[in-house]
Amino acid sequence: MIHLSLIGIGTGNPKHLTLEAVEAIRTQDLILIPNKGAGKDDLAGLRRQICANLLVDTPHAPRIVEFDLPVRDPATADYRRRVDDWHDAIAEIWQAAITAHLPTGGRVGFLVWGDPSLYDSTMRIAQRLRPRLAMELQVIPGITSIQALTAAHGVPLNRIGAPVQITTGRQLRDKGWPEGCETLVVMLDGDCAFQTLPDPAALTIHWSAYAGMANEINISGPVPEVSAQILETRAQARAAHGWIMDIYLLNRTSPA
Repeated sequence: MIHLSLIGIGTGNPKHLTLEAVEAIRTQDLILIPNKGAGKDDLAGLRRQICANLLVDTPHAPRIVEFDLPVRDPATADYRRRVDDWHDAIAEIWQAAITAHLPTGGRVGFLVWGDPSLYDSTMRIAQRLRPRLAMELQVIPGITSIQALTAAHGVPLNRIGAPVQITTGRQLRDKGWPEGCETLVVMLDGDCAFQTLPDPAALTIHWSAYAGMANEINISGPVPEVSAQILETRAQARAAHGWIMDIYLLNRTSPA
């Protein structure tokens, strides 16, 4: 039997780990760490550092195994099909690593950036293993980038009694502002879709890059006043680090 633990590790700050996450990391037999390739090894490096810090005095420390994360095939036009094929490829790599290092079963952990439930496909990939392995699945929640964003700016997520919608840059760009909502959290936005919205003077943005990390960057204000600053800062940060994770909260002014 394989016991697979998906462990939320927060947004890049080792202090964000919960006590449950710490205990889970220390009790694994195997920990899998994805490597996204040149320019993005900060993400694997953080996972390695978390393990090194937590396992220094552990009598039976888990084996740490890294694997190269496959690249999505850009030739597949259908986005959903492209993602599904990518997840299938990752599941095959997981299965190969687990059976190679735990041939008789055991506990394997995967450290998930942020929380496994929020715009992360680790649980979907894990479900692909169920027909292939005798497996029990445990999911341990972690601090999300949304929590780190609102904490960094000192703002509440919602207005009093009002809903909040969490969406992606692709959805905002293609479908515009959703009806009946005055507050949006936008993730996975490589093109800064807030630039495409009508009536930007009615919008306030709270933007964070590397939320929760030591190199966190925060900019906020009316969209027309800070849009250019966000674009320039984002480009500079991506060039300096080779990758960027950013997120923002948009509030629309209520009608008079």
